[in-house]
Amino acid sequence: MKGYAMLGIGKTGWIEKERPKCGPLDAICKPLALAPCTSDVHTVWAGAIGDRHDLILGHEGVGEVVEVGALVKDFKPGDKVLVPAITPDWNSVEAQAGFAQHSGGMLSGWKFSNIKDGVFGDFFHVNDADGNLALLPAGMDLATGCMLSDMVPTGMLGVEMADIHFGDKVCVVGIGPVGLMAVSGAAIRGASEIFAVGSRPTCVQVAKEFGATEIINYKNGDIVKQVLDLTGGKGVDRVVIAGGDNDTFDEAVRMVKPAGKISNVNYLGEGDFIKIPRAEWGVGMGHKQIIGGLMMGGRLRMEQYAALCKAKRINPGRMVTHTFKGFDKVEEALLMMKDKTPDLIKPVILL
Repeated sequence: MKGYAMLGIGKTGWIEKERPKCGPLDAICKPLALAPCTSDVHTVWAGAIGDRHDLILGHEGVGEVVEVGALVKDFKPGDKVLVPAITPDWNSVEAQAGFAQHSGGMLSGWKFSNIKDGVFGDFFHVNDADGNLALLPAGMDLATGCMLSDMVPTGMLGVEMADIHFGDKVCVVGIGPVGLMAVSGAAIRGASEIFAVGSRPTCVQVAKEFGATEIINYKNGDIVKQVLDLTGGKGVDRVVIAGGDNDTFDEAVRMVKPAGKISNVNYLGEGDFIKIPRAEWGVGMGHKQIIGGLMMGGRLRMEQYAALCKAKRINPGRMVTHTFKGFDKVEEALLMMKDKTPDLIKPVILL
């Protein structure tokens, strides 16, 4: 089969590989729609998780089942399925402990384009099919289905980890697709004010549609000062980091109240350390909590987020700004994510 792969750090290209084999609990799918991710960019061009050679990229897509293992109960060839970016081993001890995304070791539930070939191939392998696939709901378009792979669950995880309550003031740092879903999730959770940090006009418009009450443009000055000015110097109750870099933690600690919570769902692609400001962290005793996590993955989450789409509580398809047709457009779409054109939020390739 053919696939679009990471050839080495900073290098990508089309390769030929053997079609994946199906285990008794597994499924083999062919892609119906694909979406590149900024994580692919970090993986290839920053070498964020180390060097990879001839590893097919991609972890966002909608597929059609072409083969299932003998022990798969709920799926059959011909089924159109949602495919989560994170596909844990659900019989692992880590899953039993409540952290399935780390089944087999830290981040090991993230298999596509990390541990094994991703979805940018003629065929792709899904482990534990009954636990990791979900049927594509009738009437859901393929582009929206792609957003459920990663963008929706990652943004929503940021909201869950931040533990947003009714009336909270929330700052979402970064309003790419993950940050936009965090804005949407914060609104559903009952945040009274949502400050969205970003500058690209297309993202700003969607952030407002999703519930942002204030846009903070880092080009207009220090974002911490802007947040403190808007809150009378008190800061916000919760911060969701969905963009930025290692220094963003410094800013988040400075803008959050004592006993506030900071959640990070941003893929930190470079550097060795993050910075925590000592005094603003209450010299270690300010009860300012920081947590970073990987999206849950699995079938249940796919079905839950699909239900939110059906009920019109979220509208992730609104983030799709560019649609390509044909498998050969994967490279063009990925480079678009790398270059971040001003009118871009998310590209999707329909096959």
